[in-house]
Amino acid sequence: MNITSDFLVIGSGVAGLTFALNVADHGSVTVVTKKGVSECNTAYAQGGVAAVQSDIDSFDLHIKDTLAAGDGLCNREVVDHVVTHGPERVKELINLGVQFSLCDDEAHKAPGTAYDLGREGGHSEKRVLHAEDMTGREIERALVAQVKKNPQITLLEDHIAIDLITLSTRVRSGMITTTRDTACCGAYVLDKKAETVKTLSAKVTVLACGGSGKVYLYTSNPDVATGDGIAMAWRAGASVANMEFMQFHPTCLYHPEAKNFLISEAVRGEGAILRNEKGDPFMEKYDPLKDLACRDKVSRAIDTELKTSGADSVFLDISHKDPDFVKKRFPNLWRQGLKFGFDMTTDPIPVVPAAHYMCGGVATDLEGRSDIKNLFAIGETACTGLHGANRLASNSLLEALVYAHSAAKQAIEDVKNWKDTDVKLPRWDDVGATDSDEVSLLTTNWDEIRRFMWNYVGVVRSDKRLSRALSRIENIQSEIREYYWNFRVTADLIELRNIAVVAELIIRSAMKRRESRGLHYTINCPEKNDAEWLRETVLKRTLTHM
Repeated sequence: MNITSDFLVIGSGVAGLTFALNVADHGSVTVVTKKGVSECNTAYAQGGVAAVQSDIDSFDLHIKDTLAAGDGLCNREVVDHVVTHGPERVKELINLGVQFSLCDDEAHKAPGTAYDLGREGGHSEKRVLHAEDMTGREIERALVAQVKKNPQITLLEDHIAIDLITLSTRVRSGMITTTRDTACCGAYVLDKKAETVKTLSAKVTVLACGGSGKVYLYTSNPDVATGDGIAMAWRAGASVANMEFMQFHPTCLYHPEAKNFLISEAVRGEGAILRNEKGDPFMEKYDPLKDLACRDKVSRAIDTELKTSGADSVFLDISHKDPDFVKKRFPNLWRQGLKFGFDMTTDPIPVVPAAHYMCGGVATDLEGRSDIKNLFAIGETACTGLHGANRLASNSLLEALVYAHSAAKQAIEDVKNWKDTDVKLPRWDDVGATDSDEVSLLTTNWDEIRRFMWNYVGVVRSDKRLSRALSRIENIQSEIREYYWNFRVTADLIELRNIAVVAELIIRSAMKRRESRGLHYTINCPEKNDAEWLRETVLKRTLTHM
């Protein structure tokens, strides 16, 4: 089956849906999402959108905070672009129906705005707009409502992208070969319910597939976060950058029944204190900002405390604050906590670090373009240069909004200037492939990757650990390649293939950076190397098959 559209969007989070709505008046749009439309990282974002709103805040302060968090690697032009366009994008969200929380306490209201602004780690002022403690869900709700009523947008749920199609793609006998000088013209997509592969052709293709947290054993991400966009772009020949910078959120709930329950950064922003198993505060030993330090420093501090003490978790304590305030500010967290057997108004919360946000990704320019013609990457799939070595809290939704707008503006022009190449896209070829009878191989490889990535390529790294991880991933990649071309594709196989690619990219990028900076910390090079440091750890694909 062949579906043709002007714009193909792979992913249904804030970046993908915002892009789709921006281009819908200029052509047909197909949005592909591998589960339900709202099952994405956006819907799980608790904190909010960082954007200058009050009279006591400024672009200069937000830029300064972003640069400080990025530890010297942020692209200043990108930071200026995102921060200065933030308030406009927030207004667009409000016009689309997003209802951010208002401040009804005059004593705590920031001058110049009616909204209740939060302050999170690394921010010098209150500037985080939120919808209680479920901001992502509220944004996703409003965007989905607009997308579903737009006749120009076709939504394909329960469809998972397999690979991008480029002008140089040739699918022959289990081999995909690519050249660097090429253009993207769509993607192969598996209809999970019909168990058939569709060929989706488009003038512009946009990767908005979200993050890669499921590469690690412990993560705050939902099950869909398997790095699909990064892996597909890499296989097609696109460059990736800064893949060593995986942000580990310092405070995920430590509980056997809590699969990926995140305790928002905003809890520390409102005065919560991290304590060790003895009940003693410890962050003052690691950073002058104490509990409001950036995430990389807090995660390493917790990792050190756990390894030193042998404890299973540390504790996040906000029980000293007024219970009514806590319930009103964090209603969802409070209710969810009760389900797990603790009351955050009276009980310290057991927490551990977990893989959270990928600061690297597909290398893009200021308009979201990759180095493959007609292929864009936005949101967490992309490495724009905003985050540098570490993301400032709540800058992710902001980046997604700004780049979705910038990419849409450029993509509209690209579609207007698009010239028919008159190339017939090759159909998906599974001749000779059979149904798998070795499903256990998928589960075994999936578990092994996530476990050794956590142990060897986690919060603290070393040359020996990275070398071991590389050896393991190369062996697993070989097994996956053989399996992939012998059996018909399934969603599980596609995701396993993708997390293996992303894991290898993270390992190789970490091995290239011979210093500790931001989210990348190695005991072999524990200091910054300002004399020979890399602005970006760029990987360019040289393999001719995968």
